[in-house]
Amino acid sequence: MNRPTLFICCFAILSLLSCKLSAQTGNIYDDNPEQRLPIGMEKSKYRHIAATGGKVDKVRVEPPFWFTGMAHPELEVLIYDQNIKDYEVSLANNAGVKLVEVHQVENPNYLFVDLKIGPGAKPGKFNIVLKKGTDTKNYAYELRARTLSLKVSSPEALNSSDFIYLLMPDRFSNGDPSNDSYSDMAQVGVNRDKMYFRHGGDLQGVINHLDYFTELGVTALWLNPVMENDQPYESYHGYAVTDFYNIDKRFGSNELYKKFVEDCHAKGIKVIMDIIFNHCGDQHWFIKDLPSEDWIHQWSELTKPVYRGSINTDPYKSEWDQQHVSNGWFDNHMPDLNQQNPRLANYLIQNTIWWAAYTGQDAYRIDTYYYPNQKFTATWAKRMEEEFPGIGMFGEVWVENVSTLAYYTKNNGLSKDFNYNLPQVKDFPLSFALTDALTQKNEWLTGAIRLYMTLSQDFLYENPFRNVLFLDNHDLSRFYSTVGEDVDKLKAGFTFIMTTRGIPSLYYGTEILLTGYTNPDGKVRQDFPGGWPGDTVNKFTAAGRSPKENDAFNYFKKLANYRKANPVLQTGKLTQFVPEDGVYVYFRHNVDKTVMCIMNCNDQPKSVSTEHFEERMFGFTKAKNIITDEVLSNLENVQVGRYTTLVLELQ
Repeated sequence: MNRPTLFICCFAILSLLSCKLSAQTGNIYDDNPEQRLPIGMEKSKYRHIAATGGKVDKVRVEPPFWFTGMAHPELEVLIYDQNIKDYEVSLANNAGVKLVEVHQVENPNYLFVDLKIGPGAKPGKFNIVLKKGTDTKNYAYELRARTLSLKVSSPEALNSSDFIYLLMPDRFSNGDPSNDSYSDMAQVGVNRDKMYFRHGGDLQGVINHLDYFTELGVTALWLNPVMENDQPYESYHGYAVTDFYNIDKRFGSNELYKKFVEDCHAKGIKVIMDIIFNHCGDQHWFIKDLPSEDWIHQWSELTKPVYRGSINTDPYKSEWDQQHVSNGWFDNHMPDLNQQNPRLANYLIQNTIWWAAYTGQDAYRIDTYYYPNQKFTATWAKRMEEEFPGIGMFGEVWVENVSTLAYYTKNNGLSKDFNYNLPQVKDFPLSFALTDALTQKNEWLTGAIRLYMTLSQDFLYENPFRNVLFLDNHDLSRFYSTVGEDVDKLKAGFTFIMTTRGIPSLYYGTEILLTGYTNPDGKVRQDFPGGWPGDTVNKFTAAGRSPKENDAFNYFKKLANYRKANPVLQTGKLTQFVPEDGVYVYFRHNVDKTVMCIMNCNDQPKSVSTEHFEERMFGFTKAKNIITDEVLSNLENVQVGRYTTLVLELQ
């Protein structure tokens, strides 16, 4: 090619790229901080999706590799390539691997290949061969040695010794500005002034602040979903997955995520991956070219779910309600996955097994737990436990009453159909009770009594100490705002979840007094100040925090580290007394220590007589306030400040 021709070709290519970038990065913003869509873009339209087969833009083999030494020798490999439905399948160089069955589906671009990995199979590569007439396709496949295993210090990887910190990666810290935006993704650019657009936070930003978590006493990190969300709008939160086997490259890479897990483990921090079985993004590659029409739930028009977890437990439920809680779409850009399709069920189960085996992460949090098919979720939890005994698994079961929450947990005796096998749940009823205790009047059924009544129903769980406790999260108004930005109430609430039974968790920024109401939810998903190059303040450091913020941070830090060092607040028995006059008293105790907690849910200080609590205080003559280090030498009457949870180590 001569130079003029080369120049013309290069100019043409650059012009095309320029047009593409211009179309994506033009004036897409208006003046509204709550803007949801780029200017000129419309929301996704709900439509029936056929499975006739389109043009394959990228050949895929998933899982991308597998492991020897797994508890279950069966593996189903998805192959996605152009018009391969009628190809014959065989294996080459397959020492120890057997071809069992091949499944065809409606879409001619898919084959599902069932393999059995023998107990003597060795790590290495083999070929999956497709042949039709003279046409042959080879797909290299690898078995890797399973070398990673959970570092379980108790029967459960995630247990009541832990303190979880929840963060939204896009909003926490931007450690690598070079990955903020990619021209080949559906949404480009970052705009920190827009709550529904991307802000640039990433995995490297989280890695850069591991020392911050250890200082705070954190033992486990829960990140909102980090898998690819290549959607054209509003996917910064991570719950509209478009590729289950790849980390969103705006966060990093699979290799960086694996390094993140390793770096956390080196600091004594566990890692919890957030996963979604209920739905995915409508730009997911297998939604754009659907394997079969029953891969997702299809309706004549957009049909959203009935948002009631009690439907699954209701002995009088209607079939209409059951269908709508299980099969409705969360949004028109979030198709509802049909886990009753056996190929999809295998796909989702294998995916979570693959991530745990590949990275060595410690636990899973399961989004929207009661919406998917419940026999599927029970099967998934059983498979995970078989492959990774003791792995952490807690479901988001957003319900108000204890009996419904307990129904979804393992070995509860409440479900007559099957065992749910889920060891852990987020304790929404106790969270709601805590908010009520600090915001409502102390009367017969309101105020402090709500905590007592909620915990008195713990007999419904096999082990309530597995429940994950919280003040708020990414879907709720920030607790500090809910209690009227009253620091005393914030401290009282935090102290309660750190001293009662269960696994406490904290939503990022609560320790530095971040505020916000979910109206809309983007207002509780703000950036952590100091997480971006050029931020004018850095609240990761004491120097960047105000005196009021440092007071809260230091309180949280001291209490969390005391809990971390004292098993009595992790595994000690819990004894509670019926609240009187808005004062709730409970004890955590083991053979070594007794800790007395006095929670004053009143707007005035209280003098609390301890005569009523002699059964737990007999023989103790003094107590140490674990926050102030003050020693109380007279325990007959204890002074408790307004909206204060006093923590006393009895001596």
